[in-house]
Amino acid sequence: MAVSESTESRDGETAGGSRTGPCPVERGMRILGGKWTGSILWHLRDGPVRFNALARQLDGASKKMITERLKELERAKLVRREVISTKPIAVAYEVTEFGRSALGILRTLKDWTESLEDWSKNGGV
Repeated sequence: MAVSESTESRDGETAGGSRTGPCPVERGMRILGGKWTGSILWHLRDGPVRFNALARQLDGASKKMITERLKELERAKLVRREVISTKPIAVAYEVTEFGRSALGILRTLKDWTESLEDWSKNGGV
């Protein structure tokens, strides 16, 4: 019984081996895999955070980079921006309900990283 080449699997690959688009993992990494993106979401998990406070938490990230990532997260509907005051301008960011759905992934990554560090201390990698 032959499988048609147009049959597509769940990961976007056809039976003939060609891809119809990025697999789900690639698509997810395009959203969450940008430098500082996961860290920004993680630091916003407990509630709204003002931009300057977020920048202090992300030691090593330039304000320009943080601004770019926040705009990307806003476009993806993962983060919401709120202007608190206009003089001087104060802005806070918070994770949307949709963005909260990504926090489980980040929590799992955090736990995995911590277990890897423990494993490494005990003679692993």
